[in-house]
Amino acid sequence: MSAKAISEQTGKELLYKFICTTSAIQNRFKYARVTPDTDWARLLQDHPWLLSQNLVVKPDQLIKRRGKLGLVGVNLTLDGVKSWLKPRLGQEATVGKATGFLKNFLIEPFVPHSQAEEFYVCIYATREGDYVLFHHEGGVDVGDVDAKAQKLLVGVDEKLNPEDIKKHLLVHAPEDKKEILASFISGLFNFYEDLYFTYLEINPLVVTKDGVYVLDLAAKVDATADYICKVKWGDIEFPPPFGREAYPEEAYIADLDAKSGASLKLTLLNPKGRIWTMVAGGGASVVYSDTICDLGGVNELANYGEYSGAPSEQQTYDYAKTILSLMTREKHPDGKILIIGGSIANFTNVAATFKGIVRAIRDYQGPLKEHEVTVFVRRGGPNYQEGLRVMGEVGKTTGIPIHVFGTETHMTAIVGMALGHRPIPNQPPTAAHTANFLLNASGSTSTPAPSRTASFSESRADEVAPAKKAKPAMPQDSVPSPRSLQGKSTTLFSRHTKAIVWGMQTRAVQGMLDFDYVCSRDEPSVAAMVYPFT
Repeated sequence: MSAKAISEQTGKELLYKFICTTSAIQNRFKYARVTPDTDWARLLQDHPWLLSQNLVVKPDQLIKRRGKLGLVGVNLTLDGVKSWLKPRLGQEATVGKATGFLKNFLIEPFVPHSQAEEFYVCIYATREGDYVLFHHEGGVDVGDVDAKAQKLLVGVDEKLNPEDIKKHLLVHAPEDKKEILASFISGLFNFYEDLYFTYLEINPLVVTKDGVYVLDLAAKVDATADYICKVKWGDIEFPPPFGREAYPEEAYIADLDAKSGASLKLTLLNPKGRIWTMVAGGGASVVYSDTICDLGGVNELANYGEYSGAPSEQQTYDYAKTILSLMTREKHPDGKILIIGGSIANFTNVAATFKGIVRAIRDYQGPLKEHEVTVFVRRGGPNYQEGLRVMGEVGKTTGIPIHVFGTETHMTAIVGMALGHRPIPNQPPTAAHTANFLLNASGSTSTPAPSRTASFSESRADEVAPAKKAKPAMPQDSVPSPRSLQGKSTTLFSRHTKAIVWGMQTRAVQGMLDFDYVCSRDEPSVAAMVYPFT
């Protein structure tokens, strides 16, 4: 489930179009949308009722408690609406800690009513089912509804009938309005389920002698249900939260994601921030962001995103260059930090994905040095040694400070290093082993670069200086020499080795069998697959 907020305008359009109820809901949604570019003459031509009715005007930008904030103009004439909008439309406003521009307003007919005719209704999804909340005193002063409202849990695959509503929710509602309220809430719940809402709040819901009116609405839908609800939803828009603008780069990455079997996500939080992330894996992206915030970097975190699902080199390149382009637009007095992190991949070729990132770093090496960007890399998985070697190599050839770490370093340790909470250790030479058998690579960091003619760094051997040995983290006499390390290393696999694969890892097994075929192996390297869940 991916719960995404929709505008009040979109929510009301869907509600009035698809709700089925016997209550006398006023099922014609009359509204006019006003932006800084609105032509008032054309607006009046399209909506002549603006001249004949009293009006309500309010911003439609995912702002809660607008009434308390003085952002609702009530019972105004058209001239009154224009006067009310003049100091607000297109102006900057602060709501809580968020600051943004008020640029999208909704004008609706004013509904005369008394305080006693205002009610509160909310439906939201949980793991156990959907909770329905009702309070007989709605409006701007509703207060803490979680503590005050009547609450009813509707389990998964259960239905909500009017009798249960009357019995559990409408305990304090006026007797003469119970029937119409029960009918409306029942229809509202069915609408909520049919169109895959995850949150639907109406405050106030007004019930007069003329019928039911939905005055204010906030809603979220399950964005992953788009393929189910496309016909009813149409081309639904998910506006950004107030205080955060929609950026074309986000739309570009979303378009790449839609056209790919891989996952590519990008959300800009603070384009002027100092700390940028390029993380492999959805879970890892959350861990890195949480760690940055825990270590005091919440105000400097520039973006949130992830790439996963074995993206191609070109897709990784497009993703990386988008982030590098964004982070090199404005300078920061303390320089900037790029964290290229991830956990230990199962079967993603780390070296292949790093190839695209290396290309992007080469393309942006000038701006990266100009903006004093320091890069911290931590990754594990198939061929990660080759990927890390290439990252270290591109740092040496471009002059960009790139600190490279593998599985010997905790996943989030590079965050502490980047933020200055822990020292950056020197990298000792690592023992050779057979973990990166797919590529022409070695686990030893001291292997001369000229011996790697098939490098992912795309550099010729005569262009790259031999890699220097890293300074040891302990006294020289306590560090085993490369020769002694080679003597202690053992061959883990031979041409006769066979594996038993745990779990239904069909993709990994197919890759192993393909490799057997390429190597002309007499017997397959996979002896069996164990799947214990049948």
